[in-house]
Amino acid sequence: MRALHSSFIKPLIRLHSPFSTPIISPSPLRKQFLYLHSSATTSLQKLTAMADNKTAAVDGNSTSDHVSDAWYSVPELRLRDHRFTVPLDYSIDRCSSTKITVFAREVVAVGKEEQSLPYLLYLQGGPGFECPRPTEAGGWISRACEEYRIVLMDQRGTGLSTPLTPSSMSQVKSAEDLANYLRHFRADNIVHDAEFIRKRLVPDAGPWTILGQSFGGFCAVTYLSFAPQGLKQALITGGLPPIGEGCTADSVYKAGFEQLVCQNEKYYKRFPQDIEIVRDVVNYLAESGGGVPLPSGGILTPRGLQLLGLSGLGSSTGFERLHYLFERVWDPLIVQGAKRRISDYFLNAEMLRI
Repeated sequence: MRALHSSFIKPLIRLHSPFSTPIISPSPLRKQFLYLHSSATTSLQKLTAMADNKTAAVDGNSTSDHVSDAWYSVPELRLRDHRFTVPLDYSIDRCSSTKITVFAREVVAVGKEEQSLPYLLYLQGGPGFECPRPTEAGGWISRACEEYRIVLMDQRGTGLSTPLTPSSMSQVKSAEDLANYLRHFRADNIVHDAEFIRKRLVPDAGPWTILGQSFGGFCAVTYLSFAPQGLKQALITGGLPPIGEGCTADSVYKAGFEQLVCQNEKYYKRFPQDIEIVRDVVNYLAESGGGVPLPSGGILTPRGLQLLGLSGLGSSTGFERLHYLFERVWDPLIVQGAKRRISDYFLNAEMLRI
């Protein structure tokens, strides 16, 4: 799940620390999530982006490692951008470490800029996706702004936080050096960045609430392990790593298999005409040397086709979007005797870019 939808405002599972038996608890915003209460670097200078240390034209919150911009508006919201200069590697002396930039956007409801509100850090799903860019008050952001001052942090390597892109990473010629660089972009350092920001943004460096969505939920559990002192509470929706004894990846997939079969059966019951279409596509891919090239790179194989279920069978309008995609899977035959082929429309579909 890459993004948090407005439907998140539902009663979910509540867990107290230490981990106890879950109970269903309909309640206000703070209780409508999975609630967890909490008491050798390289010299790859080419890949680093030092923070802009210009004097900010705002309220004096800027320091050498934190630059905050002026407030600006989108409909019903006020936004303020922050840039933090953080160590690439927190395990060594900060003065010795290469520096990168981490970007965060502060969001409040109009008129609440100066109010003393508790802070809510949003941990984006992914990994590899930047935080949402608000264009108006709506969905979960609008609801959260009723109680919180939201911080949308682009996790390191995404968005405006020293982004990792094919072109930037191509600057590194050694695969070993690149691997050494990328190891600093995991959940542990995302937590370190969040703590760096909290101590500079929250008054008196007080604790804040975090909201983890999908992969952000994994980061939230890492936060609980690495820096529980920085948290008032952890809210998790759509992403919880295995935390039970003996809870392996195999057991998780096994538990989800029954639901997977159910979703497939529901889809073909709604669109029985697609049974033959999907079977033809699978046979075509198998007979085409095991797959066909995708415009974005890679090969679409019969097993790869199954990945359509991630978005097609797991989202609110996924069944319909999947059906309409298969409607146009084949190129029309406009010349007699021409060979049938999968259409570019199908191969370029967003649902295949997983």
